[in-house]
Amino acid sequence: MIPKIDSLIGISVYSTKFEGTGGKIRNTSDDFEVSEVISEKSLKLILEQSGYAVYKLKKKNIDTNHALSDIFRKKGLRLKALGLKDASAITEQFVCSNNKGRSIDDFNSSKYSLKKIGYVKKPLSKKDMIGNHFKIKLVECKDNLSEFHEQDKILNFYGYQRFGSKRPVTHLIGKAILQRDFGKAVELILSFRSPFDSKEHNEIREKLIDKSNYEKHFDQIPPQMDIERIVLREMIDSNDSLKSLRKIPLPLRRFYIQAYQSFLFNLTLSSAFSDGEDLFEPSTGDVCFDFNGIIGKFLNGSIQRLGIPFVGYSYYKKTRFDYQISKILEFEEISPKDFFIKEMQEVSNEGGFRQAAISCSDYLSEENSLEFTLSRGSFATILLREIMKPQDPLTAGF
Repeated sequence: MIPKIDSLIGISVYSTKFEGTGGKIRNTSDDFEVSEVISEKSLKLILEQSGYAVYKLKKKNIDTNHALSDIFRKKGLRLKALGLKDASAITEQFVCSNNKGRSIDDFNSSKYSLKKIGYVKKPLSKKDMIGNHFKIKLVECKDNLSEFHEQDKILNFYGYQRFGSKRPVTHLIGKAILQRDFGKAVELILSFRSPFDSKEHNEIREKLIDKSNYEKHFDQIPPQMDIERIVLREMIDSNDSLKSLRKIPLPLRRFYIQAYQSFLFNLTLSSAFSDGEDLFEPSTGDVCFDFNGIIGKFLNGSIQRLGIPFVGYSYYKKTRFDYQISKILEFEEISPKDFFIKEMQEVSNEGGFRQAAISCSDYLSEENSLEFTLSRGSFATILLREIMKPQDPLTAGF
């Protein structure tokens, strides 16, 4: 049976036959480790001196965006990450300065450490990262983990954190922006309540349904609800929804649009799999990724991975998935051209392609522990979902 939270983010199928281990993850942060992997070519470009400083950021109980914001606030150094890592894990990742010659010595705080490892002539980007290596411990699970052998048959869904986890709202905010309903986007940010969220947060959001409560309850908004405070402050000052949305940092505004694209992608994968499409072996006419992640046409006899459209304003219709995508867009009352947002052009998105299946390597399991490497952009929680088959993913630590 598919959990309710899965269906809310567009996932309605399992692609493996394994019965599941059950259990929990992230019993402690130490039970979930993530290390970023960059290409050998990129590693060789890191020099001892001169250029843009490169650091390794190791953190625990803080997400990437908040760690980088804290570094900027305390040290005045603006750093860019290659990928985002959440708070409920021990994570290690590469971050790079955007200012040539501007660097600091190693820096530590209670939740993270920053260690300078060298310099590059050109800032590192997402293209330099090829994947993430995971070490994960399960607790309260069955003893059948060693029986799972379907790591090559897992659909490449976007995971729970893409949509807000306990509060799956990011894609809904993105859709409201695409439909130019900026007032609704603000309402969703401030007052969307989730049965999976805490009672305290839901009580605060209940009060913010009524605009007349904005100023009265502003001081009750906890510091961790920083985006809500930013939006609420501007709504109090100007009562302008579009202006309030523009106060949100650009990466997060773009993320809202990407979250909705991710929702459409999940719906497409679910629908295509249910319709009997082969999503693990590409065929003539398919768009594919090669071993290096370069996109192109299907070539018989070569090692390729199937690509599925990621809808944006340049949506490519000539694939076998247009049938599913067209039906989804019609139901959602969205068209590809909506992804060019005249009122907020900086968050417009042309779309592209994404691998249909997860690329998992170095998979090992022992008793209740496992480790594996996933290619860039794939979610460990989606692989774990197929292994554990949790009845309640959020209670299980997802």
